[in-house]
Amino acid sequence: MTSVSFAVRPAEPGDLAALHPVIERAYRGNGDQSGWTHEAHILSDQRTDIATLAAILETPGTCLLVAHDGPTIIGCVQITDNGGGLCYLGLLCIEPTLQAGGLGRLLLDAADDVARTLFGATVMEMKVIESRVELIAYYQRRGYDITGERRDFPLPTTPPLFMTVLSKPLR
Repeated sequence: MTSVSFAVRPAEPGDLAALHPVIERAYRGNGDQSGWTHEAHILSDQRTDIATLAAILETPGTCLLVAHDGPTIIGCVQITDNGGGLCYLGLLCIEPTLQAGGLGRLLLDAADDVARTLFGATVMEMKVIESRVELIAYYQRRGYDITGERRDFPLPTTPPLFMTVLSKPLR
């Protein structure tokens, strides 16, 4: 990994044009399928769009953090307050060429801090496509436990996909 001066801050509308392609590369690959977190072998559609990202910024109880190296956006994570001390973590990604260097872990830590301080959360929950065993194992190494709950994938797919629910206490 190259040297990165990594910082995290809340996303702003002006970040979205630079953030969107990072998300697409991280989740859907970029032709050469660099990075280990992409889902190109499972899904080929667009992961999100700028309008959806803009809506996230405007949604009460939701915080989208961006990771940046100077002016360059290199990742993000979304934290949503589900009430009752529970937050949901989603849209975690790092620029594929920078993966496996600890930046994801730092974004997870920043998300935990936001969940605790901004939303008063005591538990963080997430969902991962159940066939992504290496990704589930990554989150388990970061303190997440498999809850035993299985949810439908939010979009129809053939064959159908299912999500494994993970959670961890926030200390």
